[in-house]
Amino acid sequence: MGAKTFKTLDEQIDILKGKGLVIDDIEYTKNIILRENYFFLMGYRHLFMSSDNPKLFLEGTTFKELYSLFYFDRQLRNIMFKNILIIENNTKSIFSYVLSQKYGYRESDYLRNINYNQSPDKIRQVNDLLKKMKRQIRVNGGQHEATKHYINNYGYIPLWVVVKVLSFGITSELYTILKPNDQREVAKYYDVEPENLMQFLPILSNYRNLCAHEDILFEHRTQKVIPDNIYHDNLNIPKINDEYIYGKGDLFSVVIIFKYLLSKDDFRLLMAELSYEIDALSGKLEVVSIDKVLAKMGFPINYKSLLDME
Repeated sequence: MGAKTFKTLDEQIDILKGKGLVIDDIEYTKNIILRENYFFLMGYRHLFMSSDNPKLFLEGTTFKELYSLFYFDRQLRNIMFKNILIIENNTKSIFSYVLSQKYGYRESDYLRNINYNQSPDKIRQVNDLLKKMKRQIRVNGGQHEATKHYINNYGYIPLWVVVKVLSFGITSELYTILKPNDQREVAKYYDVEPENLMQFLPILSNYRNLCAHEDILFEHRTQKVIPDNIYHDNLNIPKINDEYIYGKGDLFSVVIIFKYLLSKDDFRLLMAELSYEIDALSGKLEVVSIDKVLAKMGFPINYKSLLDME
């Protein structure tokens, strides 16, 4: 495979034209490529490529249509990210309340191994995770005014402040090492089963990181999947080999998680924003249909019905 060499904007446009992409406005296209990066824009090309010749765009595909999918995905990331942050903040607050109330709020209290699951298959994970927590507290603690305030004035950092410097990945793993009673106590605030929350959190963490790094979101899949639930059934999502084809580890699975974990008002706003962006993209697509995009997202055609389901 030959080495990839630098290409000027004009050369990049010639490459796109050679692949059959219609470019009506050269200066507009140059400006977008310069600002957004040719490589990242091309990450969205797959929906528009010919099945007969995967190196060529479908006949009639325009640069503006390709860019509309890129822009749509950016809007999706913004919507999903802010709602994941709401749940991250809620979860950290609930964790700190439950654990501080039961075990104490100083590091010498909440970082004691004995306060976590002591079953033989969890001992090593508990030890490793508490070490990670201590490391994040040490590294990140000095970067936040609240943690510095408590260290300088009180000599310790309470858990409700520490959670601010812990990553969501650490927080989601923390749930897996809680004692079963503590897991139930946390889960009851969301009115979900502990087993479900244990599967929800790492999926949210995965999508959070993807959004934060501006990776392609709309067609992302996680290895972890959410359990089958009433929403899969009520939406009449089809199955293949007895497995639902949508709403498991795809973007729609995150929307289902939001249905469980967000407040009703926040979820209603989320659905309104998603519907707006999907409808806006639909009006810009010509060569491919919005149904094809929804399928890549794992969204059933009747996804809006989720809003009013109990």
